[in-house]
Amino acid sequence: MAEGIKDKVAIVGMGCTRFGERWDMGGNELMVEAFTECLEDAGIEKKDIDAAWWGACFPQQGLSGLPCSMALKLPFIPVTHVENFCATGTEALRAATYAVASGACDIGLAIGLEKLKDVGYGGLPDMAGLVGPEQVFYTPNLTAPGAFAMMATRYFAKYGLGPDEGKRMLAHVSWKSHKNGVKNPKAHLRREVTMDQIVNAPIIAWPLGLFDCCGVSDGSAAAIVVRAENAKKFRSDPVYIKALQIALSSGEEMMYTDWDYAHVEPAVHAGQRAYQEAGIKNPREEISMAELHDCFSITETVTYEDLQFSPRGKAKEDIESGFFDLDGGLPVQPDGGLKCFGHPIGASGLRMIYEMYKQLQGKAGDRQIKDPKFGLTHNMGGFPAMNVISISITGL
Repeated sequence: MAEGIKDKVAIVGMGCTRFGERWDMGGNELMVEAFTECLEDAGIEKKDIDAAWWGACFPQQGLSGLPCSMALKLPFIPVTHVENFCATGTEALRAATYAVASGACDIGLAIGLEKLKDVGYGGLPDMAGLVGPEQVFYTPNLTAPGAFAMMATRYFAKYGLGPDEGKRMLAHVSWKSHKNGVKNPKAHLRREVTMDQIVNAPIIAWPLGLFDCCGVSDGSAAAIVVRAENAKKFRSDPVYIKALQIALSSGEEMMYTDWDYAHVEPAVHAGQRAYQEAGIKNPREEISMAELHDCFSITETVTYEDLQFSPRGKAKEDIESGFFDLDGGLPVQPDGGLKCFGHPIGASGLRMIYEMYKQLQGKAGDRQIKDPKFGLTHNMGGFPAMNVISISITGL
């Protein structure tokens, strides 16, 4: 068995822009903002960086390393563009981490960006030019709200939840994230909403209403990684990478009838491997906090069970007891999540890790969790039946 990445690499600097409708900045300027904070946090100069990996999903951002190297003025070093749907930011960190751990470079940069508000992103996707599995994602007959709404109704049916009961369960998921997002000055949406407002909001795809769906944002986030034995040379409070795992669908969920549409199979596998890599035996008890990919409230709900935070079919009890609230046993979305912090696709994975990094260092301000030990992040790109899942676990 491979020994994994646990405690071989540390994060010594991070930066993150404010997410939102950033009409005041272009993509290059957003990258510079995150990169500048990251360099200052690590206490290094850009000439110290040996190699960089940058993530962005939309072609308008560029298909090579050049947009990053030119924007950040990184002359003549390797810069590689990566893309893996909503797992793109974590994918950039994984590449930098593996390179540093291997000894191929000493200091690696991971940076993610998405500038969505200026490129006309919205409406039904265009499938022109796509073939094979990619075309499945972009068929006009399939939308993200529709696909995840079907997951919600299937979950309700499987576990015996009535329509009103299920709606209120999902409403608490979004209510909690809005409550946390108010405390975050970098979040896109910073307004509390009531449970009744969420339940009674306009329907997007039943049972998912407006507040059950995350929006899209502009933003960038970045990280500097070094080998663990060198980390204390850069700062007294580095954050160590305990696990990085990615799992992708093989397509079998869509091809056979044994998948129940009430869970995400790659999340189960990625989670199990991440816990094994990090040495986590009881995730519900050992994970201090998490950032989950709440593209929709039902996604977060099934992920509680996929990652063993809640027993199968029992997420409702934990949600309604406040177990995942900021003052609960396992706070989820302390920064507001995709729902409120926002979702610039290529940056979201690194944004999640930025929150874990600040929380572990005790620098999260009003939303600080008491004495966290391990933080977990989870990204999901795609649809319930075909997706990519990334998991990171970090700690002191």
